[in-house]
Amino acid sequence: MRHLIEPEDFSLEEIEELVDTGLKMYADPKAYNKACENKILASLFFEPSTRTKFSFDSAMMRLGGNVIGFSDADTSSAKKGESLADTIRVMGYYADLIVMRHPKEGAPKLASQYSSIPVVNAGDGGHQHPTQTLTDLITIKKYKGTISGHTVAFCGDLKYGRTVHSLIRTLARFGTKKFMLVSPEELKLPSTLKRQLVDKYGVELVEVPYIEDVIDSIDILYMTRIQKERFFNEADYLKLKNSFKLTREKLKTAKSDMIVMHPLPRVNEIAYDVDDDPRAVYFEQSEMGVYVRMALIAKLLEVGPYVRS
Repeated sequence: MRHLIEPEDFSLEEIEELVDTGLKMYADPKAYNKACENKILASLFFEPSTRTKFSFDSAMMRLGGNVIGFSDADTSSAKKGESLADTIRVMGYYADLIVMRHPKEGAPKLASQYSSIPVVNAGDGGHQHPTQTLTDLITIKKYKGTISGHTVAFCGDLKYGRTVHSLIRTLARFGTKKFMLVSPEELKLPSTLKRQLVDKYGVELVEVPYIEDVIDSIDILYMTRIQKERFFNEADYLKLKNSFKLTREKLKTAKSDMIVMHPLPRVNEIAYDVDDDPRAVYFEQSEMGVYVRMALIAKLLEVGPYVRS
C-alpha cells in the first residue's frame, strides 16, 4: 500500500511515469473509463477547495468509480469532536482511497499512519500540495516538452504558498538549477527551504523585487495569490495583497514560448487581459490536473495501466 503525502514519496521515475500516463489519458480518456469500476474514493476536505476537490471527483468518475465525502468539516463528526484517527479508521471500511485536505500541517501524514487504505495529501496548511505539483509537472511537459532544463520564476506568496514549496523542491530534484524568486520582503521563500535547495541540490536562487526584473530571461512564470487565510491579522494582508500584478504590458519583453502558470484561484495578481495571451496556460493547467490525478488514482489502486501482472 502506498500513500502520497509529499512529492518525495515517489521516485523521479515514478513521477515521470505518472506524468506520461496522465498525458496518455488526456489523449484517449475513453480507454480508461472502466478502470475503477466498483471502486470508491473518500473525498475528505476539512478546508475549502474548488479545483483540487472537483478534479479528484472528476478523475474518479472518468475512471468509472464513485465518490463519497464532504467539503465542509462542519458536516462531519469532526464538529462533534471526533479525532482524525477515528475518522480515518472508519473511512477504511467505506472506501478504497482517501483524498484529504486539512488546514493543519502534518494532518495527512498522521492520517496515513491510521489508515488501512491509501491516503493522498490534497494540501495541508502552508506545507505541501503534492498533487498540484503533479498538475504543474504535466503542464510543463505538455507545453515545454521536458520537465527539467528551464529557468523558472515564482512570484507572489512564496512564504506560505504550499504549491510553491512542493513544486520548487520537485523541480530541483529533476535537475533544474536556477530559480527566480519574486516576492515582497514579508513573503520570501522560507530560509530553511532555501538552504535545503542550495545545499542538497546545488541550485541558484535569485531574489528580485519586481516581475519586470526577470520577465525577459525566464521560460516559466509561476504566479501565486497573496493568501488571506495564511495571515494572522488582516492589516498585513491588506498591505501586501496588491503587491504584484502581471499585466499584458509586462509580458511585452517575455520570450514568445514562455508560459504563465497559476495554481488558481486568481484574485487580482493576473490582469484579465492576460488570459488571451497564448502564453497563459493556467486554465489548461487546471484541466491537466484531472488527467494526472486519474493516473495517480490508477497507480494507488493498481488498476488500468497499473494492474499488477
